[in-house]
Amino acid sequence: MCGIVGAVAERNVVPILMEGLRRLEYRGYDSAGVAVQSDKGITRLRRLGKVQELQDALDENPIRGVTGISHTRWATHGTPNEANAHPHTSAADIAIVHNGIIENYEELRNDLKRKGYEFTSDTDTEVVAHRIHHHRKSTDDLVAAVTATVAELEGAYALVVMSADDAETLVLARQGCPVVIGLGIDENFVASDVAALLPVTRSFMFLDEGDVAKVERTKVTIWDESGAVVERPVKESELTADAAERGSFRHFMQKEIHEQAQAVARTLNERIANGKVLDAAFGPKANDVLDAAKGVHIVACGTSYHAGLVARYWIEQLCRLPCTVEIASEYRYRSPVVPEGTLFVTISQSGETADTLAALRAAKEMGYVSTLTICNAPESSMVRESELTMMTNAGPEIGVASTKAFTTQLAALALLTIALARRAGLKEKQERALVAQLAELPGLIEQVLAMDASIEALAVHFADKHHALFLGRGVQNPVAMEGALKLKEISYIHAEAYAAGELKHGPLALVDEDMPVIAVAPDDELLEKLKSNLQEVRARGGELYVFADPRVQLGDRQGTHTMRMPAPIQDFQAPILYTIPLQLLAYHVAVLKGTDVDQPRNLAKSVTVE
Repeated sequence: MCGIVGAVAERNVVPILMEGLRRLEYRGYDSAGVAVQSDKGITRLRRLGKVQELQDALDENPIRGVTGISHTRWATHGTPNEANAHPHTSAADIAIVHNGIIENYEELRNDLKRKGYEFTSDTDTEVVAHRIHHHRKSTDDLVAAVTATVAELEGAYALVVMSADDAETLVLARQGCPVVIGLGIDENFVASDVAALLPVTRSFMFLDEGDVAKVERTKVTIWDESGAVVERPVKESELTADAAERGSFRHFMQKEIHEQAQAVARTLNERIANGKVLDAAFGPKANDVLDAAKGVHIVACGTSYHAGLVARYWIEQLCRLPCTVEIASEYRYRSPVVPEGTLFVTISQSGETADTLAALRAAKEMGYVSTLTICNAPESSMVRESELTMMTNAGPEIGVASTKAFTTQLAALALLTIALARRAGLKEKQERALVAQLAELPGLIEQVLAMDASIEALAVHFADKHHALFLGRGVQNPVAMEGALKLKEISYIHAEAYAAGELKHGPLALVDEDMPVIAVAPDDELLEKLKSNLQEVRARGGELYVFADPRVQLGDRQGTHTMRMPAPIQDFQAPILYTIPLQLLAYHVAVLKGTDVDQPRNLAKSVTVE
């Protein structure tokens, strides 16, 4: 969601802060701001809108400083406007930026008003700034004032604090939201995401929950939740500064769709050998954990939830193990019954999704046999807090609408399915056949991507539509759900997905010539059932758009547009391969409608608040 960048250096840090914000634009935001410390005290500049609006303001009114903080805000408390934009200040002495939500801010706000503080915003963040200022009255130590303040806070936060009285110093605090420290030579940096700092450093420290840190130009000091000084390991990032560039593509989403062959290949690389899935791919304790697993409970949000739904079909069919899949925000607020031997699996692109992370922490107290996280961010909280992990290795995904994150999650879940199925009696010959299907995926993905021009032409049919219906049966039902999500996310067309057999139980009432119906039709055991459902659509005058296996015969009937997949597709490959045409369709429709493809309205890439 919101983005944080800070720096302490001997040089002017404003260009560093602005470049960091540009690299965090993919997270979604509605305003941007910067504050720097100089001989004149703290100078602040904020603007509603894109980072470029802030840059234009800086070009007209340049500011300089060797210590500074900056922020892109995604509105939670208070409408998007300049008054609510970060950084927030108190008495011109304290400036802070904040990610997360302070749940008890109203109580603290009322107390501060009684103490004489005046508020200029509707945010919970300004409350924190004033609390720090209040505690600063009784101590000269900025760290002590921040520590006293965070002890009063309820909720999730990543805070970076700057004081006019503390030259070349930033103070950080973390609870529930990520923040990292980047290490330079006689200069140090902070950010909410490694990607923001890659142009200036590859060396990072990651704060643990409850940590408070003092970042100075030449040193970093960290205190844990108990107040003890601690050391956090320094890690070298494998990402490169140009990993988040669009290259020749018009949008990041387009680029990431076309990267999926390589991304899936990276997911599979070094995880399969000699026709087998390597248990060590899930971590050093994986063999014992997988041996003990008698069931699987998957918890995730959004696109990752759809990946979990696909995995449920695979696990129950191939492993004959019970598998439940749940939305993380629902899981957190009920009392689940945990059958003995259940493996708890979380799926997240960022590894910081607030609801999923909270579910993981709750699950550790519920008697699961173990926890496994499937994730694309090796330094993330979920990866650090799970007993087992599998990195998808998708590479940076900048577009808010997930594409390669989804297909690589499916590839990782396919590996997990095979590893569990082997323990449930899967024969060596069967495992080799399934692994061979996975090994074919990168080449087949390239063939599917070659449909791009045809799908671009098809997108014209959707440009003036306001609603769409997606249909799938069996394991393709979650694929239809993902297709509908992509279309609604980036084109703003209202789209819904249904199991095709549910048409006659209500959704059929919506079908007419203005409601395009998109279906996926692999050559599987449910094909004839699907054909009957499609007939129901045609009988009501609906317009059908079907992505079909080349072996499937649907007939050339008026109102039916059939897009043939480039090659016969086997069952285990189908969810990944049928997803890609739906991604391309959503992308080209959004381009025709002129929406902001990479940063759709109201959405954020990393959802780090409830």
